[in-house]
Amino acid sequence: MNPEQLTQVLAAYAADKKAFEPVALDLRGVAGYTDVFLICSGNTERQVKAIHDGINEGMKKEHGVLPRRVEGTGEATWILLDYLDVVVHVFTRETRAFYRLEQLWGDVPRIALDLPAATTSSLAPPSAEPAPAVD
Repeated sequence: MNPEQLTQVLAAYAADKKAFEPVALDLRGVAGYTDVFLICSGNTERQVKAIHDGINEGMKKEHGVLPRRVEGTGEATWILLDYLDVVVHVFTRETRAFYRLEQLWGDVPRIALDLPAATTSSLAPPSAEPAPAVD
């Protein structure tokens, strides 16, 4: 499976567990340790853990692949799953906003994810800012 295919599979497993705001950053030619960062979020530590579990179980059962390394399952505010070509970062909303990986790697291309439209935005929790008034 090439990095693009692996990214799509991993994103689909995350979406199955209601991960929101998935972003795939193409790091080829920029980082020597991986090709893609797949970043997504869960509302709570429990959901972050469930997203991790869904990805891990799906990859193991359907593809016979386990991540090379997993970190962060204790606190579950940021869980990293290293599949070598693709590193998955599953964050709580607050932790993702703090570390801002998308901004840190802002100059790299993004890989379009083939997911239902609801996954990319509407599953995200409501913004803390009030909606603008409609005239």
